[in-house]
Amino acid sequence: MKLTMHHVAVAAVVALAIVGIPTAHAEGDKVTPVRSERLPNVPGKSLTAVVVNYEPGGKSASHHHAGSVFAYVLSGSIRSENSATGPARVYKAGESFFEPPGSEHLVSENASTTEPASLLAVFVADDGAQLTTFGKK
Repeated sequence: MKLTMHHVAVAAVVALAIVGIPTAHAEGDKVTPVRSERLPNVPGKSLTAVVVNYEPGGKSASHHHAGSVFAYVLSGSIRSENSATGPARVYKAGESFFEPPGSEHLVSENASTTEPASLLAVFVADDGAQLTTFGKK
C-alpha cells in the first residue's frame, strides 16, 4: 500500500490525539499537533511538538504541562508568565522560553489585539501523558 502525505498527516493527528494533546485549549487559541516520537534513548519519555495559534487578543486559561516545555515564537508577540521563571514578559518572533516540570503557566496570550501570533511548543513528557491540564495543580 502506498502512503500519501494525507495518510501520514491523518496518522500523526490520530497518534497525537491518543497521547492527550488538546486540539484547542482556550478561547482565542488553536493547538495543532505537529509530531510525536518516543525517545529511544530515554525510555518512557516522548518528545511532542504542537503549534499554538492565537487570534488577536487570544489567550489561554491558567494551566500546567506534563514534563518540560520549550516554546519558540514563530510570529507576532506572545505574553507569557510562568510560576517558576518570573514575571510576565513579551516574547517576539524568533525568541524562546522554557517551562520547567511542575510549574504553572499563569499567562499565555497574544500581546497584540490586532495581529495574530503563533508559537511552536515542544514537550518532553512521560509516554501517554496528558500534556496540558487547566486550573490549579
